Amino acid sequence: MNGDFKIALIGNPNAGKSTLFNVLTGLNQKIGNFPGVTVDKKTGYSKLPDGRIPQIIDLPGTYSLYPKSKDELIVMEALADKKSSVHPDLIVFVADASNLKRNLLLYTQIADLKIPVIIALNMMDLAKRNGLEISVDALSRKLGVQVIPISARNQQGIDKLKEAICNAGKIPLQVESIEVEALAPGLVQKIQAEMMVDLPYVALQFAHQHEQLHFLSADQSDRIEEIEQEFSFHSQKAQAAETIARYNFINEVLYDTITRKIDAKQETVSNRIDKVLTHKIFGFLIFFVILLLIFQSIFAWSEYPMSLIEQLFVWLGEAGHQYLPAGVFTDLLIDGILAGLSGVLVFIPQIAILFAFISILEDTGYMARVTFMMDKIMRKVGLSGKSVVPMIGGFACAVPSIMSTRNIESWKDRMITIMVTPLITCSARLPVYTLLISLVVPDEKVFGFINLQGIVLMSLYVLSIISAILVALVMKYIIKSRERGYFIMELPVYRMPRWNNVALTMYEKVKTFVLEAGKVIVAVSIVLWVLASYGPGERFKQIEKEYQATEFTERYSPEELDRLKASSKLENSYAGILGKSIEPVIKPLGFDWKIGIALITSFAAREVFVGTIATIYSVDGDDAHMESVREKMQSAKDPETGLPVFTAAVAFSLMIFYAFAMQCISTIAIVYRETKHWKWPAIQFAYMTGMAYISSLIVYQLMK
Repeated sequence: MNGDFKIALIGNPNAGKSTLFNVLTGLNQKIGNFPGVTVDKKTGYSKLPDGRIPQIIDLPGTYSLYPKSKDELIVMEALADKKSSVHPDLIVFVADASNLKRNLLLYTQIADLKIPVIIALNMMDLAKRNGLEISVDALSRKLGVQVIPISARNQQGIDKLKEAICNAGKIPLQVESIEVEALAPGLVQKIQAEMMVDLPYVALQFAHQHEQLHFLSADQSDRIEEIEQEFSFHSQKAQAAETIARYNFINEVLYDTITRKIDAKQETVSNRIDKVLTHKIFGFLIFFVILLLIFQSIFAWSEYPMSLIEQLFVWLGEAGHQYLPAGVFTDLLIDGILAGLSGVLVFIPQIAILFAFISILEDTGYMARVTFMMDKIMRKVGLSGKSVVPMIGGFACAVPSIMSTRNIESWKDRMITIMVTPLITCSARLPVYTLLISLVVPDEKVFGFINLQGIVLMSLYVLSIISAILVALVMKYIIKSRERGYFIMELPVYRMPRWNNVALTMYEKVKTFVLEAGKVIVAVSIVLWVLASYGPGERFKQIEKEYQATEFTERYSPEELDRLKASSKLENSYAGILGKSIEPVIKPLGFDWKIGIALITSFAAREVFVGTIATIYSVDGDDAHMESVREKMQSAKDPETGLPVFTAAVAFSLMIFYAFAMQCISTIAIVYRETKHWKWPAIQFAYMTGMAYISSLIVYQLMK
């Protein structure tokens, strides 16, 4: 029976459902997708006392079975469609004991779908602190289901919950909360008969949601629409009548099961903290300081582990060349696959640190406050309050930031955030900026203490923020969505973060990045290696023969000859030919074919630009030889005009190009991973390349 028995975890947002899922499954979980949509499906396995290992499905949090987002629609589809791969045999309804009245609205809807239910009554400690006493036995009798008090955070009551699951029968025993047929007399029975539906409440939901439910055919949906017109069915009025009827039932249940201690307590600690953290002025200042801390930490803390990863791959490369037999396979393994892997794994520290901070902010309850504060401002440009953190994280790296957009409920808000986040200046652009700025911007002080080079660098960062906001404003009107823009925000109480949950989040995000994005990055890295390592015909043989001539061997050392040969081979490689072929297109930007090769190779990662330029100009591209790169670039002359290649116009044109261009395979891979469609990365690549080209063209033509 292992895995055949499916248990769905359902509950309101912030009820502790995901925490319970992590407690039940531990590391024995995986993230996929619900069929046909890009909503994450978290599934895992948990061993029961009777030896069974059921599949646990963590369904998206929702306040009601009437969905306001694609996430919430998933819940209705999973429960109403018996043929669904995620249709459960048992539901564990996770309820917040401190807010039982609101939680029970969703419970009563689910109970009427007649799937066996167990209630996991979470946060009992919080309910007690709020002066609530819940008679669990009385609640169980009133609802006709097992009610198990638990604390998912403290892992209390989990064994009792597992025993309750073992004892759960296949027959639903829950008490009916409302008379469904009375809400739409005649219509419910007709839909039941024609659509062969067992339950009145499923038939009623078909009437409400037939246009959204994917498992209904177009003919079925049209027929339901005809039946609605026949009975003059008004969806909103029926929903309102249903909600009133359900709350009448809930009030009766709670009257007999909950007693509130009359205690004139001071206002809660959370409310006192909120007066400071969500203050109109101080709230934003505190948020800015927290972001500054996160931003600095991502740079400072990731520097050492990232350098260790880089050194490890350098050592592996050197050892590989030393001990493996020379040949094409070794070159492909080391310069293609290993180099590609290093480009993936070097991001791990940044991803882990960013998601650790995000997890801590969510666990403490602060993230909900940030969303609440920023939502009004961000909505004016087509974004959500939840877009703030991914965009700020983009200063470190767009990859983990795009992954962190999953907590944005609105599909449109999430898509706009994904589409504009790569415009934010990331750390990969820094090597390009610092090299080009040091090349053409004098190291002078303005007003005696402000560094001119620093002002230029800061201006590029400011430009990235402004461009992201403007593009978001445009996309607000371009990207269409039938979703209505609801903003329902519950501010959870402040709590200490659960460190095991933080660690689990870090592990899951890193694993997802390495396995999903890694496959694409390695594949493209191999293609780039082939393009840069091979050329048509006998060109490479002729280059080898040319540099064996005495005029070269007597004039240059073996190391210099190797660099000259590498530069010449690169020019005659397929990548070089590609660079020559795009030269007419990039010439108006001030770029020659050599810069063209750097543009192509840096598509793997922006920072590759420095190494490629170093190779082209016959110098090593490591930090120790950075001065040599600069000197070579300064002395580089255009063979046609005899003028310097890297003028201020060319350098600024390049900086603007890299500010806007989508020169990052990792980002394209992760956008595909998050959207599950090549359309979005293609649109993103097209609009960013277009912006980069036009902006670069204007800058060069004005400055040359």
